Amino acid sequence: MKAYREVFDYFIEAFKTYKPLLSAIKREYDTTLSYLQEQIRELEPLRAQLVLLSEQCEQRILGLRELERAEIRAVKQEQQHLLQVIESMKEQQRGLQTQVCHLKEELAAQYLLYREERDARKLLIASISNMSYSTDEEPEEEQDEVLKDDDPVKEKLALKVCREDLSRAQVELNRLHAEYGDVVPRRDWENLDCMYQENLLKLQTLQSDFDQMKSEYDTLLGVHREVSMQRDSLQSELEVFQEASTPRPHWEQCADVIGSRERCSQLLDGQSSQKRLEILLEELSSISLEQKEFFTGLGRSSDVPIYLRYEGQLRNLRLKKNDVLRIIKDIWKGKASEDEKVPLSQSDRCLDASSDLKEFLHKYLERQHGEQAGEWAYSLLDAIKRYLKDDFVGLFYDILTGKVKCTCSLRVGCRIELSVALRQVDESLYHGQTLLLSHLLKVFIQTDSAETGLLTLSEFSEALRMAFPLKGEQDIEELVVAAQSNQETSKGSIAYQRLYTEDSEGGNSEFLALVKRQGMAERHQYINQLKVQLRDRREVSVEDLRTAFKIIDPTLDSATLDWNLSIVFQTKELRLHTALLDTEVALQRLSVANVSRAGPMPQLE
Repeated sequence: MKAYREVFDYFIEAFKTYKPLLSAIKREYDTTLSYLQEQIRELEPLRAQLVLLSEQCEQRILGLRELERAEIRAVKQEQQHLLQVIESMKEQQRGLQTQVCHLKEELAAQYLLYREERDARKLLIASISNMSYSTDEEPEEEQDEVLKDDDPVKEKLALKVCREDLSRAQVELNRLHAEYGDVVPRRDWENLDCMYQENLLKLQTLQSDFDQMKSEYDTLLGVHREVSMQRDSLQSELEVFQEASTPRPHWEQCADVIGSRERCSQLLDGQSSQKRLEILLEELSSISLEQKEFFTGLGRSSDVPIYLRYEGQLRNLRLKKNDVLRIIKDIWKGKASEDEKVPLSQSDRCLDASSDLKEFLHKYLERQHGEQAGEWAYSLLDAIKRYLKDDFVGLFYDILTGKVKCTCSLRVGCRIELSVALRQVDESLYHGQTLLLSHLLKVFIQTDSAETGLLTLSEFSEALRMAFPLKGEQDIEELVVAAQSNQETSKGSIAYQRLYTEDSEGGNSEFLALVKRQGMAERHQYINQLKVQLRDRREVSVEDLRTAFKIIDPTLDSATLDWNLSIVFQTKELRLHTALLDTEVALQRLSVANVSRAGPMPQLE
């Protein structure tokens, strides 16, 4: 969009007659684009939550599937084992049945042999008896009785009857074998029935668990489908909104252009949108006439800052606040990258930080804009002066120019003021604020173990106490109230990531501004305590200042203490530095550097 912006600016400059109208159109487009970007940033957490919910559903579904597969696999293995046991038992039964059949056949054959042997013996005995009785003279009655008892015909008839009985018994045995050959013993049947009932119970339990898991899976699929539909509908509504909707302008943003909120309220309250637009165009036309069209270069003298060493007439680019914030953030980011390439100690970085920033700003503008670097330098400085009320812009201006007057208000009823002469501001102030906000965000992320992006009020307060262990309960309560006022809370929860979201102009939230103000107040309170400790001394040495630091802050480590002393005496060779320094000058140098308390105040006995 940069090329289009520049072309549109050229059109505005070229058509003087329609310049107010074209400026208003361009401003409306910029406002609409800023509003839509804000809407996109507000919908980003919802998209992240949708993605997180989808991933959680997928992971839960995969876990349920894996558990289901494991249980089904275990049931199948147990079923295979039971089938093998049953097959082995059937095989054993068939072997025993075969042995019984063989034994029955052997017993029948042996029985026939024994029976034939018995019949043969009886016939032989009868023959022998007949032969012996024929030679002896026995009474006729006895001989008739023997013949009667050993009648072969009778024996043959008895033998025939016995064989018929044996045949019937064999037939009955065969019938029983045919009918009950596959019948198992009752003991085995009871054991198998018990095992079957247990397996059936396990199968029913697994089936019920499977049905429940399937119902939960279907429910999750339905929820996922609904969430996907809601996401698609929201995306389509967002696209339609981006294409077709025109947001209602925020007239309160015109306060900076008109002059103040009171004057803006007097001019715009009770007026229609058309009337407000006309009033705003009149104000802009009057302001545009008052603003300089061109800057006069200050020359190339060594007294002029290096980034302003230009000659001739330089066009005023009329930068907006969001442009100024974007450029300043880009400058800090580029300077941090350049400092990482040249490793320096902390003491080295603090001794000439403002000149380094001036030189880097000059290189940055030359690299980014080439021949138009002078126009951008003067336009940027002019815009920075117009927006000095912004803490971020004011701090950059103080570090760049090296001048600031420190007056810090902590809260009503407790005003800490350090009114001193103008002095050089150290770059460590900006880096200290950046590290402070980054440390606070890390503590919020560590406290949010569920990774939902929300913290309850108790968790939020505990995270603040963990990040700022030296703050009092009143300061913590002020931060909680500021965080609640910055957003719409949901059931007593705070979306801590929204606290780091920038507004439409690129500025920080009220919560982060309060964190910075409290840190500034604590820093000046710390220096004020050091001033009280040194109240009887007009001049201090390295050892005097080291002793004072140890008294008011016993937990201060040696490396940080040496860094503080190097800030005061502007040297790294502290052991060789024996000269005395004015106490007021020492306190001034500490007040413009990132000097803070390391531990709690020592308790008075």
